[in-house]
Formats: sequence, C-alpha cells, structure tokens
Amino acid sequence: MSQQIFEFSEQQEKELSDLFGERVNLSRRERHFYNHDVGALPSMAKKLLGKAEPAAIIKLKDENDVVNLMDFASRYSVPVVPRAGATSGYGGVIPTKGGIIADVGRLNHIYDIDREQLTATVGAGIVWEKLESKLNHVDLSVCSLPSSAPAATVGGWLGQNGLGYGSYEYGWSQDSMLSARLVTPEAEVREFEGNDLQTIAGNLGALGIITQVTLKIRPRRQTKAVSASFENPGALQKALQLIDERNIALWSISFINPGFADMKNRAPQKLHHGEPIVLEDTDLPKSYICNFFYPDNRNVDGLEDAIKEAGGSILPEQISKHETGEWFRTMKVKRLGPSFIPAEVVVPQDKVSTVINEINEKISLPVLIEGMVSRDGEVVLLCFIPHSERSFKFNMAFSLGLSIIKIAEDSGGKMYASGLYFAGQAEKVYGERLKQLMDIKKELDPSDIMNPEIFTGRGLFTSALSMAGKMEPLMRLVGNMSGVDKTEFKDQKNIPGDIISHAYTCAQCGYCVNECDQYYGRGWESQSPRGKWFFIKEYLAGRDEINQEQTDTFLACTTCELCDVRCQLDLPIENSWLRLRENLVQQRGKMTFPPFEIMAQSLNKERNIWAEYRQGRDEWVPEDLKPKIKEKADYAYFAGCTASFVEKDIAEASARMLSDAGIDFTILGKEESCCGIPMLAAGKWDVFENIMKMNVGNMKKKGVKTVITSCPACWFVWHTYYRQWAEKLGIDYDFEVKHYSEVLAERMDVLEPKLKVPLEKTVTIHDACHMGRAGGIYEPPRKLAKAIPGVEYREMEHNRENGHCCGSVLTLVDEPDVANVIGGVRLKEAEAVGADIMLAACPCCQVQLRVSAQKSNIPVDVQDLGATVARSMGYDIPDTTNDALAGWAVFEQMIYLMKPENMTNLMMELMPQMMEAMPSYMRGMMKTVKYVPGMDKLMVPMMPKMMPMLLPSLMPKVMPDMLEAVTRHVQMPDYMEEQLPDLMPKAMENLMPNMLPHIAPLLTPRMIEYIKQN
Repeated sequence: MSQQIFEFSEQQEKELSDLFGERVNLSRRERHFYNHDVGALPSMAKKLLGKAEPAAIIKLKDENDVVNLMDFASRYSVPVVPRAGATSGYGGVIPTKGGIIADVGRLNHIYDIDREQLTATVGAGIVWEKLESKLNHVDLSVCSLPSSAPAATVGGWLGQNGLGYGSYEYGWSQDSMLSARLVTPEAEVREFEGNDLQTIAGNLGALGIITQVTLKIRPRRQTKAVSASFENPGALQKALQLIDERNIALWSISFINPGFADMKNRAPQKLHHGEPIVLEDTDLPKSYICNFFYPDNRNVDGLEDAIKEAGGSILPEQISKHETGEWFRTMKVKRLGPSFIPAEVVVPQDKVSTVINEINEKISLPVLIEGMVSRDGEVVLLCFIPHSERSFKFNMAFSLGLSIIKIAEDSGGKMYASGLYFAGQAEKVYGERLKQLMDIKKELDPSDIMNPEIFTGRGLFTSALSMAGKMEPLMRLVGNMSGVDKTEFKDQKNIPGDIISHAYTCAQCGYCVNECDQYYGRGWESQSPRGKWFFIKEYLAGRDEINQEQTDTFLACTTCELCDVRCQLDLPIENSWLRLRENLVQQRGKMTFPPFEIMAQSLNKERNIWAEYRQGRDEWVPEDLKPKIKEKADYAYFAGCTASFVEKDIAEASARMLSDAGIDFTILGKEESCCGIPMLAAGKWDVFENIMKMNVGNMKKKGVKTVITSCPACWFVWHTYYRQWAEKLGIDYDFEVKHYSEVLAERMDVLEPKLKVPLEKTVTIHDACHMGRAGGIYEPPRKLAKAIPGVEYREMEHNRENGHCCGSVLTLVDEPDVANVIGGVRLKEAEAVGADIMLAACPCCQVQLRVSAQKSNIPVDVQDLGATVARSMGYDIPDTTNDALAGWAVFEQMIYLMKPENMTNLMMELMPQMMEAMPSYMRGMMKTVKYVPGMDKLMVPMMPKMMPMLLPSLMPKVMPDMLEAVTRHVQMPDYMEEQLPDLMPKAMENLMPNMLPHIAPLLTPRMIEYIKQN
C-alpha cells in the first residue's frame, strides 16, 4: 500500500530534482497552496480531514515525464494525485496522504486534427477554452464542453465524467471521447478505447495519469439561443418533455431558478480602477429562465410552440444574448455570498419539478439552482446556498447540501460525483460501475498509489459525513436555522476589508491562472491570482505569514490586468494588488525590489528612472523641430523617461507626426519628470505623490488642456491615477489625455497622403496593457499600422483585451530571466502568424520584447509603431534596438548584483574593509573565532543577530569601497558612475534592513572561514 509521505528524504529529493529539474517544487510554503480545490469546507470538517499537503509538486511536460514519475512512485510507494485545473469541488485533488501532486497542465499539445473524420487528438492537460479557440481557427468546434471551460481540462472532464454545454445533443463527457492514453502506476502506457474507455471514465485519477485523449469534433457554426420564462418548475419540466417528444434538434439546454435570476440582477457592477463600468442593463425576470441553444443552420421549428404550450413565454433577444455571454460565469453571483454551500445532483428529467419543489419546501435558506439537461433523460442540478464560511453557522448550514442530495435520491436521482468528500456515497453515484472501477484499480494499481482514499474515504471525515446523512432530518432542522445576514468585512490584520471580502468571494475557479503571465512565467500556484487570494485567507486564519517572499509575490505582478478580464466574478484583482503593494512596502516596511530603490533616488535627484542627467531630457528634439514647439499651447507632448533617454526614435517620431498632422504643441522639456508609475507599482507612493504634483503643476504653467503621450503607462497615469490622486489631494485637475495614436487616427485625412515610403513587410500589433485593457485603446494603433504602404497586417492569436503581456517592468525588474520567458511567449505568437515585424506603441514593451527576442533568439524585429509610420513619411528615424539593449544591460547587471547570493559575494570582497571598520572590541571578538576552540560554532547563531546592529555604522565607512566594487561588476556609463555616490547610500540604507535576513545565512559561514584564514 502507498505510504503517508509529507516529507521526502534527501536522497529522494535529489532523485526527483535529477529527474525533473526546475519542474519539481519542494518548498514547504509552495506545497501549502496545493491542499485544496474550489470547495470551501467548514472549519470543523477541515479538522476531521486532517493534514493534506503534498511532499512535492511536479509539473509534467510529456508522457516520458509521467513514466519516470510512476517509476519513482512505485519504487517508494509514494501516493500520486493528478491535478489539472482543480475546477471540481469534491476533493478530487486533495493529497490526504501527502506524496506528489502531478500537475498535468503542460500536457497541452494538439497532436492531430482530422477534418475528414472529425476527430482531434490532444494532450489531456489542454484547457477546453484553448482547444475550442484552436479549432475555431479552422472552422471546427468541440461537441460539448464543461461550464468551467476557461479552466477545466479535457483529461479532467473525462476523469470526472460530467455534463456541460452541448450535453443535450452529445451526452456525458465520455460520450464524445473515443480513446485515451493512460500511464499506469507500474509505468506502463495503456490505450483505452470503445467500451474499455467507458470503464475508466469518471475514475477521478485513481487508475493512473491520462496523457492523451482523442475526441469527436464538429463543424463550427454560430450558436443561436432562445430564452424563455416559466412561472414554476412544472411548466419548465413540461417544456423539456414536449421538446423531447417532438425531437426538436437542440444542442444544449440550461436553466436557472428565480433565486438565481434575482441574484444575477443584484450582482455588483464591475469596477475598473476603482470606478464602476456602466453596462447595458439586462433585467432578468424573477422566474425559471430556460435557455435553448442550437447551431444557426439547424431547423428548430416547433421550439417556440412547445415553450408556449408548456405555459412559458419567450423572452427578448437581448436576454438570450446576455445569457449566452454568461455561459462560463455561473459563479458571478458569489459576489453576494461571499461563500457557497454546494450540492450537485443528477435527477430524472421527469422528476425535475418534484425535486425543485421539495427543495423549495424543505430548505429555508435561499437555494440557487442551475440545471443542465442531458440527452439521456437526466438533468444535473447545481445548487448553491449563499452563506459565509467565516461564520460558525457555516458548519451547521453545510449539512443542507446533504438534504438536497437526499431529496434527489428520494426521486430516483443521485449525487453528481463522489470524490474524497463523498466517498461513502460512491456506490450510489457509480452503481454497478463502481465494481468495474475497483476491479480495474486492483489490476492497474495494486499498491493504491493513485489518488488513494478517493473511493474509500478518509477515516473520521467520511464517517462523520455518513453519520450526518443518516441524521438528515435533524441536521436539516439545525441547518435551516443557520442562515446569516449580509456579511460585513472590516479591516483585519492591516488588510483592507474590501480586499478581505474579495479573498473570501474568490471562487478558486482557476479562470485567472493559465493566462496570468506571472503564473506561466514561473509556473507555481502561489504566483497566480487564485493563489494570492488563497494566501490572504490563510494569513487571516493564522496559517501563513506576510514575509518578504510573499511581498515579492504581490510585487511581481506585471499589472497587465488580464486577470480582471478573465475573472468570472469581476473581482478588481490588479487594483487590489496595487493597494497591497503600498500596504506592504510603506506601511509594513517590507522591501520593494532593490532596483526600484535606485530608481527612486534617481527620480528624487534627476526626475527619471534611467539615472540620466536631467539636463539631457530634451536632447531628443531635432533641431528643425525646435522652432515649431510652442512655449505654451493647448496640447502638450509628454515623452516619458524611456523615449527621452533610451528609445529616442519614439519621441522624435511622435513629435514629427503630431507636427505634420497640424497640431501645435508644447513640451515640458527639462522640467518633465517621470510619470511615476514605477514608484506606484513599487509601493513607494510617497515618491509617486511628489512626482505627480510636480508634473501637474508644470503642465498648468504651460496652459495645457490636452496631454498627449507616447508611453501607454504615462497615458494611464495621466488619464487615471493623476486624476484620482488629484481628487484625493484636493488639487484641481482638468486635463484631457490621449495617446498619440488616438490623435493621429483622428487626422488620417491629413496624415495618410504623406505616407509614401512602402514597407513591404508583414506586421502585427502588440497591444500594450496600460492603454489596452487599462483604457480600451485598440483600434487607433491598428489604423496607423494598416495605413503604411506595402504592409500586410496579421493579427496574433491573443489580441486586444485578451492580448498577452510583454512581461516588462515588475517582472523584468525582479527576474529578467522570467520576463524573457513571458516576452518569448508573445514573440512566438508573432512568429506563428508569419510576422516580420512586431509593432509596439509602448517604449517599455519595446525594450522588453527586444531583450526577449535577443535572449530567446526569436527572429521577429520589434519596432516602434510611430517610428515606423514616420519612416514611411520619409523621415530618417534611427533604429534604437542597440541603444535599448545596451541601456537595459546595465540595469540587468545591477539587478543580478542585488540578488542575495551576489550581494554576499560583494560583501566578501569588502570583508577586509568591513573588518577594519569594526569597533576594536568587535575585532577582538572576531579573533577569538580563530584561536578559541568552538567559538566558530557559537558565532553561527550570533552573527545574523549582530549584523543588523553592526552594518548601519559600518556602511558609511565602507561605502567608497562598495561603490568601487559595484563599478567593477556593473559596466555602467560615465553619467551613472558619476551619480552613484548620490544614489547608492540612500538606496542601501533602505534596502539593508530587509536584505540582511536573506544575506546573513549565506554570509555567516563564509565570514567565519575568512576570520579563521586571516
């Protein structure tokens, strides 16, 4: 039998590292993020469940990896729990015996699409939404897909065997799948097809790891919908019956109850940077709303007659469109929860009315119901009871889920799935198939390595649930009295109340995970938005702490806002992380990324982030343009730091195009400061406030009414943050703000005739996050690009609001190697569509993408949109690629130098000077290490405590030597080296208190060895 393993031996850890390299994670802290699924268990149930954390997480990249893992696991009897999207709530991925979480997310390749046979062979880890998107590109589509398609995987749905959209025509998930490859615990690869495939469907990862699936697909058609309203479940049931009897060829049928419709109407507005987005109102009737979906080429005559004959009424087309758009947003209403008590059951179609009426009669708390209808006369009812997991009453109310299961069973129904949480109900769920599953498990997994306890249950936990089921009437009585009023969230442990509310509201659905660049750049759950919300809950519960590692996790988010687009609950995710940065860095005194401290000192001294001299800020202005730039004007061009000092082609091109478009404008010149967004993102809001006041004041002196930027981050700051801060600080602020592409797109009648030099290249546009998702500016850059003669324009797969981030700024400043991975993902998209040039309308994106192209050797030329347009107008605009690469190389060297390991090496270089600078009594103590036996061992625990007391007095004395050492390691330009004495001391003063805990363990043994030898 498999062992209970929560920690591996050193030998086992080495073996895993040799096998999987960086794809194995043994960090105790990271492992904690893999102890749950989407479900929120009551506190009492968690205690009964006991410890459930893996000893390692392994990201599997191919089938050979899986074979190696199984070989390791079988030799050591290590439990293995396969994990994909973790979108189910039945405890299917809970490592109750520790062992290994096998993350199959990278098994996501599309191996074959057969357009004649209408089949697709894919990696089991591919997400349904991704597969559907790829198929759509070749006018194909999946047959059916789960309601959690933005996160659920193909292999996961086979392992669960569920119903979803399209199940009215195609049935359960297994019915549209033809074969699967599975690696057994004995490291054998087995192929299952036909009837054999049915025997492993719904196995919940208990038989092995599915690596590949072949499934049926269909020609793509536009989906049409009819929505209808029914006053009661009886009328709804009658409509379903009539549609069946008349063989109306629908693709999918789903419905919600009045409570669900009501909560949809009351769901809070989506916020964008703290401000509500006003959308067109779609007021749903408080009734049973049923949605009927079908391909647009299909004859569904008789559908409306069946609806009306059953007593229903056809709803306006606006509602059917709305409901189609809400396919994968079931959990949106959780914003009003903030927690849900779930119960998912399968009932006969002819018992839908009976079951729903009985739920309404027996359950006093509100029950939200969503139904999904299958072709075989079964209906899945997904039931949710709004509650609060923070309330002790949640423990009692949770039993109402068992009452709903009992109601379904009394009408010939069953639970939707069993899993760990309902292992005691497995026989009712699977019926005769359970014996088949257990027989094949004994054959394939005699040692019970794979997902142990998934069918047998977990001791006291399973027994307690079983007992609660037997006492259902009593438990229901208690549960019905355990409702809660609206939950108020107050500030707690210095975390703002609204952010706490979001953490508990998060459905843990995983929609935000795979497309998060911080996640796919690093690969671990803690880095995802879902992981960060989970951390906040664990911190508030006292099961985790805010340390520097967690601070870095919040800081590393690139602020791309794709998570805000992906979140089905419309949580203001990026804005929450922004506020937490300030909370962590300024209020709690945690360390921001070290390069930001150098930037902050450069901003304070010279008003830019590149450590350039302020007097050179306007040197980008060509001589022939200087007379055209006004001293005062309604328009001002704000160049920003990078365009002013590094990629000067951007500033020159922007100014030339604005001038040629007939716009009189001014610039701030030497008085221009950085927009300040690096400091806002770094958590140094005091520096940002000073910069903001300076820029706003200088613009007002110039009489400016409209600020034009070339940098999307500058646009974002001027458009949104400056306005919000001005309001907060009581500063008058009345600027219109535009990106140059917006201004020029409005003047194409003037500009287009001047575009005469053909490019003769295939180009694509990279959408900058800070003006795309942050501001909705997508079409103006495309309009400019397409106007260039000779251009063949192609769109990347991910574009506009779904465009991938370049990986710049926060990630670049933290981990350049990770930023290159993220940038590489974007560049490969351009390469995939055959683009010669990727046009960027953002200086920072351009720097990052150019660096990524160089480091990843991807043959895509990255150019500025404005410079490319200006060249087409006949201007000799220089290519600044080399300048950008050289400018960034200096910062990259500085970033690596400030890593704990390299700072330790630097301090060892300075050890003679540090010893000389120590007080005489300390030097005397140090000598005893060399001459007194055992003193070295005594010094090991003492040194980390002594260093914080010593260094403040030592640093001023050794600073000249440190500056000299830094210039040896960082090949910096003269202007930066000249300023280093002004920048470094204050930066190190801010950094050292937080860096020392990381440096001390590395420095202490080397320091002791140095003393012994000298």
